[in-house]
Amino acid sequence: GNPPNSNTCPVCLGLPGALPVLNSQVPEFAAQLGLALNCDIRLDSQFARKNYFYPDLPKAYQISQFDRPICENGWLEIETESRGKRRIGITRIHMEEDAGKLVHADGSTESLVDLNRAGVPLVEIVSEPDVRSAEEAKAYMEKVHAIATTIGVTDGDMEKGHLRCDANVSLRPVGQEEFGTRTETKNLNSFRFVQQAVVYEIGRQREEILDGKQIVQETRLWDTGRKVTFSMRSKEEADEYRYFPDPDLPLVHLAPELIEAFRKNIPELPDAKKHRFMEEHGLSEYDAEVLSADRRMSEYFEKVLTYGAAPKLACNWIIGDLTRVMNESGKSLKEIDLSPEHLAALTKIIDSGEISNKIAKTVFEEMLASARTPEEIIEEKGLKQVSDSGELGRIVDELLAANPEQVEQYRAGKTKVIGFFVGQMMKQTQGKGNPAVINSLLKEKLDG
Repeated sequence: GNPPNSNTCPVCLGLPGALPVLNSQVPEFAAQLGLALNCDIRLDSQFARKNYFYPDLPKAYQISQFDRPICENGWLEIETESRGKRRIGITRIHMEEDAGKLVHADGSTESLVDLNRAGVPLVEIVSEPDVRSAEEAKAYMEKVHAIATTIGVTDGDMEKGHLRCDANVSLRPVGQEEFGTRTETKNLNSFRFVQQAVVYEIGRQREEILDGKQIVQETRLWDTGRKVTFSMRSKEEADEYRYFPDPDLPLVHLAPELIEAFRKNIPELPDAKKHRFMEEHGLSEYDAEVLSADRRMSEYFEKVLTYGAAPKLACNWIIGDLTRVMNESGKSLKEIDLSPEHLAALTKIIDSGEISNKIAKTVFEEMLASARTPEEIIEEKGLKQVSDSGELGRIVDELLAANPEQVEQYRAGKTKVIGFFVGQMMKQTQGKGNPAVINSLLKEKLDG
C-alpha cells in the first residue's frame, strides 16, 4: 500500500558496494515449513546467484538457491472428489529474494518499475509433476496455505502477495511417459485463479496440439478480466541462468538440536485437527475441513466452545453467517471483533429455545454493530421468543375462530393449509412465537 519505490535500500537497488545480509529468521521459517511438509532439512544450505536481465531486477541477478536448497524430498496429501486421496511430492523448498514489480498503466505502452518488494525474503516450494488436474492444483494450493498459516510462517493473505503460485502445465498423449513441453503461468494470487488458469491452459494447449502446432516453452500471465493466459516471455532453461555460489553470503548452518526443537514444536496440522474435530465434536467431514483449513477460524471455534456452546451450532454460525460477514466486508476475523464469549452466549440462547433462528440473525447483526451482549439486545428490543403454551393457545383459538373456512379445508384433508395458520401466528406474535410450540398447538386443536 506504500507509494512505489518508497521501501527500498542500497542492496535491493543494486547500488555499487552494497552487500546483502541474511535475515536469521528466514532459514528458521524455511526449516519449519520443510518439517511440516515432510522434507529432509539440509544443515548447510547455500545461496547462489541466478543471473538474468529484467527491468525489475537492478542487480541483474537474483539471490536464490540452486544445488544445495534448504529442504528436499517432501510430500503432502490432498483429496478431491474426482480422484480421492493422493500424495503430491515436493522436490525442494529454497530461499530466495523477491524481485520488483512491473506496473502497466491503462492505455499506456510504458512499463513502470516498483522496487518496494525487491529483496524481500521468500521461500519457493517446487512440487513434483504429480498434479493431474485443475481441481488437484487448487486442492494442493489450499493445503499448502493451510499448513503454512497453521505453523505461522505466513499470514497467507493472497491479495497482498503473501502466497503466490506459478502454475506449470503440460499435456502428453495417453500412455506416453515423457511429459510434453510446459508453460508457466506466473503470480496467480487466488485459489480460484489457479484453477481457472490451469483449466484455460489445458484447453489452449490441447487446441494447439490438435491443430498440429508446437507448444512453446514460455512464461505466461493470467488476465483476470478476460479469463485467459497470454505470453510474457520465452522461458530460459536452468543452465542459461548461469547459477554459481553467491560469494557475498556464507553457508547457512543449522544445528541439529534446533531442527529437533522445531520438529517437537510443530503445532497440530490441519489434517490432524480435522480428524480431532470430527471425533471429539461430531462435526461432518466438510465442516471439520473448512474450520481446520484456517488457523484463526479453528482457534476461534475452540474458544467459543470453552464458553459452553454446542459444537455443531457454533460451527454453523462461524462458517455460515460470520464467514459471510467477513467476505462481504472484506474484514478479517480480528477486525470484525466479535468476542467468542458473545457468540457462545447467542448459540446457548438459541439452543434453549429463547429466540428463534430468524430472530437470532437480527441479534447477530446488532452484536456486530454494537459489540453488546445478545442478552442486552434481546432485552432492550423485546425479542424473547414466546413459548408459553397458554398464551399461544389463546391466540390459536382466536385465529381458528376467525378462519372457519380454512379450518374446514384442513379437516377435509388439505393439511398444507396449516402453513397459512403458522404464518398468521408468526404475524400475530411479531415473529416471536416459538414455531415448534405453535405447530404442536395447531395440530392438536385442528385434529381435535
